[in-house]
Amino acid sequence: MNQTILHIDGSKFQDEVVHSSKPVLVDFYADWCGPCKIIEPIITQLSKEYEGRVKFVKIDTDADQELATQFGIMSIPTVMFFSKGKVEDMVIGAVPVSVFKTKLDSLVKKA
Repeated sequence: MNQTILHIDGSKFQDEVVHSSKPVLVDFYADWCGPCKIIEPIITQLSKEYEGRVKFVKIDTDADQELATQFGIMSIPTVMFFSKGKVEDMVIGAVPVSVFKTKLDSLVKKA
């Protein structure tokens, strides 16, 4: 398992995402989701590229439906970008790595 990506549930969301001192990319996914599998290697690559600057978190929407509902997740993958506990941006669906990099670079600049 990739040590640069945390797999969490709602019980750790406040500590790992809301109270994080670094910007956080949160990947809402499910194991059965085809597009989620498409972006998984992209997220893994980015977690290594941005290690130390951005925290990467994955949340299984099947296992944590309450958190998915709280954030209005209607389609997966949904990737949210948090800074200082607030959602700054999001991406829905499988998108190219360049889209993620643009959003991450913007997030890092604001931090």
